[in-house]
Amino acid sequence: MEVNQQARCRELAKSSSFYSTVYSEIEEVGWEHLVRAGGDLSFLIFRVLDKKGRVHVMEIQLDKAYPRVPPMVSADVPYVFNLKWSMNSRLKNLVQQFEKHLEKLQAFWSTLDEIDRSLQIVDSKQASRAIPSRQIHVGNGCFIILFIDNNDPRSLPECRFMGLGNTVNSLRKTWKRNVDKWSFNVLFGNCPYCSEPIAVKINATKN
Repeated sequence: MEVNQQARCRELAKSSSFYSTVYSEIEEVGWEHLVRAGGDLSFLIFRVLDKKGRVHVMEIQLDKAYPRVPPMVSADVPYVFNLKWSMNSRLKNLVQQFEKHLEKLQAFWSTLDEIDRSLQIVDSKQASRAIPSRQIHVGNGCFIILFIDNNDPRSLPECRFMGLGNTVNSLRKTWKRNVDKWSFNVLFGNCPYCSEPIAVKINATKN
């Protein structure tokens, strides 16, 4: 966070107990983790790294009655954790709960990362860690959409096919023929009009 913004927050902290509380709790978390603070400190954005070094952004909305009223949280995750809050809770407790939530999603994100690296993803630059699906281009105007279960990311994904009728029918038949052999180490087939693989190929490493 910029020094002048930190100075502004320090000045606000002198004007009311709300500002003073929020200022001191930001210091506990660490100013280096604060990306942005709203003009009245009711809106905060923190940057948090998970154990794989991925950067996650958590947005926090504070009511003027904080901490009596718990903060509202949003983040780049497939689902938000259930916040445990009391009058004695502080922002650092919220960040710690968020970090634990990130730990639960490591296998899910490792799976998405491998898909993004291994296959031709449509709009790969726009791919979000909060979205459990990927659209894969397999050639000849044909696409496959994979939906990954964030609770069991190595299980059989839901699969939808898009494209020309004959091509899609062939892909769907290949998928059904190999569905009982599914694992993230086995390809379920190649595009009938090109040699590109059309399944996820994931190394069976623990996260």
